Amino acid sequence: MDSFEASLDHPIFQESVRRIRAWLGPTGLVGVEQELMERLVHSSGDLALAPDLRIGPGACAAGLQALAAGAPILTDTAMAAAAVAPMARRTFANPVHSVLAWAPAVAPAGGTRAAAGMERALLEHPGAVVLVGSAPTALERLLELVEAGAIAAPALVIGMPVGFVGVAESKRHLAASALPQIRLEGSKGGAGLVGAAANALLRRAWLDQAAKDQAALDPP
Repeated sequence: MDSFEASLDHPIFQESVRRIRAWLGPTGLVGVEQELMERLVHSSGDLALAPDLRIGPGACAAGLQALAAGAPILTDTAMAAAAVAPMARRTFANPVHSVLAWAPAVAPAGGTRAAAGMERALLEHPGAVVLVGSAPTALERLLELVEAGAIAAPALVIGMPVGFVGVAESKRHLAASALPQIRLEGSKGGAGLVGAAANALLRRAWLDQAAKDQAALDPP
């Protein structure tokens, strides 16, 4: 482990990852996809979570590129924003916003504050990396807007709403879309997990950039 990597990872996290790898064995994932899965398992304490992870083709690459370019990160809750903001500050200083900052004080008829806030936030932040860990209505609204051509497609959607009402449906809707996406199947998810996924991508993008910078300094 080089100094760049050590600066981002606490020794306890490093040991946790070593144990997770030993417990899970081969996963079929490599590179950043494996790192993402390990951080999700670490954050949840749930080894059974790994088989539920779905990563769309090119999703991680799209996320890495957007985050390294400073793309804003939109979350459906303040808790998810708090989970990812420290890593964002330590890496590319991506602005991190909860869409509830754009939400009305009272939920509109037939809707939710998170869905209304998601719409307004997406209009102001095209090309964002979007994290949904709690509100399937916010994920559904995002997908409706993209399908209608009302907004530019996000750079990446991390769709992991948790619960039992509307959650599985929103994840199936996301899976059927052409958006770059990372999701958890079933009822699993939450603010901590979407934050963990985003942090894994920020970490890898930062390490990749550090490696490129070092290679540029090294003599040929």
